[in-house]
Amino acid sequence: MRLFVTGASGFIGSAVVSELHDVGHEVLGLARSDVSAERLGVLGVEVVRGSLTDLETLRSAAAGCDGVIHLAFAHGDPSAADSDRVAIEALGDALTGTGRPLVITSGTLVLPAGRLASEEDSPDPSAPAAARAAGERAALALAGRGVRASVVRLAPCVHDQIKRGFVGGLIDAAVRSGFAGYLGDGSQRWPALHRRDAARLYRLAVEAAPAGSVLHGVADEGVPLGAIEEQIADRLGLPLRQVSPEEAPAYFGWLATLAGVDAPASSAATRALLDWKPEHPGLLDDLTHGDFFPDAGHTRRLGNEQQ
Repeated sequence: MRLFVTGASGFIGSAVVSELHDVGHEVLGLARSDVSAERLGVLGVEVVRGSLTDLETLRSAAAGCDGVIHLAFAHGDPSAADSDRVAIEALGDALTGTGRPLVITSGTLVLPAGRLASEEDSPDPSAPAAARAAGERAALALAGRGVRASVVRLAPCVHDQIKRGFVGGLIDAAVRSGFAGYLGDGSQRWPALHRRDAARLYRLAVEAAPAGSVLHGVADEGVPLGAIEEQIADRLGLPLRQVSPEEAPAYFGWLATLAGVDAPASSAATRALLDWKPEHPGLLDDLTHGDFFPDAGHTRRLGNEQQ
């Protein structure tokens, strides 16, 4: 298959590209900058210059391919969810009536908190990532227009032995503050997934997911925040302590609204549907053996100075 991938140069996208190439698929990748274009060239990807707001570019690239995997998202942009929805609609326009696949990205944090969420659960308007539900609805609506559209809800912690994403934010907070902190009793749970298992899920989805499928990219159903922070404290040689609700914004920064959320999620239905089984190390194992903490010795000294 010849596949158009947005976000192909990113942390997850680069793993998806490698997975697709390994089984013989050709990849066309969207690049909005010279740096992204250079990364895609190294990955052996044919480059399409443009951004998610270049709708005609998206339509043209999608129309010339056998399917689309949409990973790009303008994190930090207040209008990111609206741009994502419009981009999905543009990609869908190009694929309408073809039966070709469109795999889009959402997150398990669109779902109700406090219980184990499944693929059958609908987004909760009060959930931390509720804004991404608009993209889900746009994609699933395309299933009725002759597009084999599916949604991948990724775990919030996608990892691979290097300091990135949510866990990277927690490590940064610990380094900045001189201690590893948890909110409440630390029992709130976050799902996690190794990025190479995520890459295989995207490949299986674009190859075989039925129209209208909602898939969960989850390996660890719920890793307690306290256990994550305990690992961070141990690896950095820093004290572990509770953070009060009043301290949370200053300590956690951009993660403050998520630090108290208990949001476990299951992927049982996804595993059964696509015969997908996560095989790579879990989050706590990666924290133990990975390269999340290259400057641990320096951080330990800094923490001692701040006490």
